[in-house]
Amino acid sequence: MVDETQISKTISLEQYGIKNAIINYQNSPNELHEMTIEKDMGIEVDSGALAINTGEFTGRSPKDRFIVKDKITEDKVWWGPVNIPFDPSKFDALYDRVVGYLSEKELYVRDAYACADPSYQLNIRVITEYPWSNFFAYNMFLRPSAEELKDFDEEWTVINAPGFMADPERDGTRQHNFAILNFSRKIALIGGTGYTGEIKKGIFSALNFILPVYKNTLPMHCSANVGKDGDTAIFFGLSGTGKTTLSADPNRKLIGDDEHGWTNENTVFNFEGGCYAKVINLCKENEPDIFDAIKKGAILENVIADSNGKVDFGDTSITQNTRVSYPIYHINNIQVPSIGKNPKNIFFLTADAFGVIPPISKLTPSQAAYHFISGYTAKVAGTEAGVVEPQPSFSACFGAPFMPLHPTKYAEMLSAKMVEAKVNVWLVNTGWTGGPYGVGKRMKLQYTRAMINAVLNGDLGLYNYDDYHIHSVFGVAQPRTCPGVPTEVLSPRATWNNDEAYYTTAFKLTNAFRENFKKFEAYASEEIRRGGPQRYAF
Repeated sequence: MVDETQISKTISLEQYGIKNAIINYQNSPNELHEMTIEKDMGIEVDSGALAINTGEFTGRSPKDRFIVKDKITEDKVWWGPVNIPFDPSKFDALYDRVVGYLSEKELYVRDAYACADPSYQLNIRVITEYPWSNFFAYNMFLRPSAEELKDFDEEWTVINAPGFMADPERDGTRQHNFAILNFSRKIALIGGTGYTGEIKKGIFSALNFILPVYKNTLPMHCSANVGKDGDTAIFFGLSGTGKTTLSADPNRKLIGDDEHGWTNENTVFNFEGGCYAKVINLCKENEPDIFDAIKKGAILENVIADSNGKVDFGDTSITQNTRVSYPIYHINNIQVPSIGKNPKNIFFLTADAFGVIPPISKLTPSQAAYHFISGYTAKVAGTEAGVVEPQPSFSACFGAPFMPLHPTKYAEMLSAKMVEAKVNVWLVNTGWTGGPYGVGKRMKLQYTRAMINAVLNGDLGLYNYDDYHIHSVFGVAQPRTCPGVPTEVLSPRATWNNDEAYYTTAFKLTNAFRENFKKFEAYASEEIRRGGPQRYAF
């Protein structure tokens, strides 16, 4: 934790084209908290946390995320619906309009950095229109000391202007909001949206290009923690699968909850200085560490509170993507600095709404590569407009919206590191059991924790395959027993009590896997292709 008093330093924004602005530099969280309330942009809830509403956008807008196509990116980025090209001249013109809009306004400026390992540190300047956006940057990025700020030289700049609305015809955007990365100018330009996640994901996306291309380091959309013996565990997973929840373990030190790098020096380091957790249906009993982190210094997004400031975490009337950001030091048991050794276990988390994937299974190297490239989870009714029944959802590398390179590039790096580190890889279903969504029920968190703990404690017979059953559809090795988990829970087929319905649904999901993987087949080796389900439904 750094000194939260305001840093006495005079800065100018003229070099960015922002003129005559009133500049609030390096304000403390308490100051930004009060500024937000004074401007009627938020309220303080009973825990002491600040609650704000992000406005029109309560989540990222992937179709409005662009990368400037220039000499640096044109031959390296995997262009398409995930990485949408943006014309350099259009960017320059839009940038000039944004900084013109910000001129003569009261702005909030923060110098921070990403990457806990000093060898990979990326200095960032964040310029925001709103005080709570700057507060979010304090929470989520790493915080330089007052001494470090004296000679701080930013490498990347984030310019965040939620109130600026683009003109698609004039500016080249899809609609009025946008998030654009320019690797030549080293700028993340965000406008038309108040959703704070765009700020951190902009820098995460930049690092997902910088680290593999220039540093030969694997960037990962994952959480990580470390045990008393120095054993690192990594948790990959898409939003809602349990990355933050499962990595916040009172018996293990948290390295970070979302974004990490895995170096050739056999270390894993956190990109961030905070956590950004979902709070839908949050309760102290199930997630005590996250619940207790919601206090003064935390920012709640898009939650509903009563007149006494009591938050109803089950109220999704604004969005199901209710969130909290807090500095990592709000968690009691953290790794300082946020760096661990080579991982011993990697967990791929999926919330399978079809209820057919085993609750835990051990993957071979080829299966690990296949499932990493696939990045499977499922959408359930209510998460998006038009979704009325479970739908398979695939996001390559468990983070496709943030991956500028082709997914196989990251998969190849991960595979090489897994072999070198002799790491065990596990597929964990935190989704449904006993039937699909609407019929079965969500896997109990206590069971998932027991399975994770059994792996970390070495209680699952890692090298004795007599203790495992090879799943007849997915081909993965599922344990027959696990301490703290009823035996029948370990077999998804057994929980259904209807073999025909189970296999029909399992094959349906199998075919979805195979259909999704077609776009990667030309780039994947035969070994990786064999890591997927091998049977069709007819």
